[in-house]
Amino acid sequence: MPAAAEPTRPCAEDFDPAEDVGPARDLDLAEVLAALGHPVRLDIVRRLASGERTFCGEVVPDLPRSSVTHHLKTLRESGLISRRPQGRKLYLALRRDELERCFPGLLELVLACRSRPLDSECDEQPL
Repeated sequence: MPAAAEPTRPCAEDFDPAEDVGPARDLDLAEVLAALGHPVRLDIVRRLASGERTFCGEVVPDLPRSSVTHHLKTLRESGLISRRPQGRKLYLALRRDELERCFPGLLELVLACRSRPLDSECDEQPL
């Protein structure tokens, strides 16, 4: 009996991890939520959501470089951010369009919530 084909995801596109400037990779809701589940990564996403050009060295200046590298790798592998080399710097960008296309409203909901204990609620309640 032939093996069942792996189901395609609606947001699956070709992605080369060595070249982050290309289209978004497969976006998996569990991976995206796991990446957003850490306060440092959530803060990075909030900073990138402002739309300002940010490079790796300035995104979280008060953390050790190894920690920043780990968090950025997790965000990249989940498909939340991309990076674009320019000279000796790597500029970061939030993949806002891909996230909105795959998970409408998720990013806005995440950005509206502050980091609080699990039993507290967001600043804005969804309709």
